[in-house]
Amino acid sequence: MQYLVAIHHPDDYDPANAEDEAMHRDIDALNDEMVAAGIRIFVGGLRTVKEAKSIKQNTGGDILVTDGPFLETKEHIGGFWVLEAASMEEALEWGRKAAIACRAPVEVRQFH
Repeated sequence: MQYLVAIHHPDDYDPANAEDEAMHRDIDALNDEMVAAGIRIFVGGLRTVKEAKSIKQNTGGDILVTDGPFLETKEHIGGFWVLEAASMEEALEWGRKAAIACRAPVEVRQFH
């Protein structure tokens, strides 16, 4: 089973101010641990939400591209892992480690 482990950041998150060398070391160590365990499928950090574009089709069938994220929220996904885990409990264990390493809230969801 595959799981998304998503890191959530506030909209005004600035990696230059929020992240330090200790945090980067912790994230690198977690990535190394995931690779060694054979569960990491993909990992990606996302650029700021200010650089996001949203695409949707209006009722007339036209495709609209707008600046910013699609959802109007105070937080957004700042990065994520896709893991191959045997169960939700195993994925949650990795999610707990991600919350500690990233110093941020984490969401864990199973793929269909």
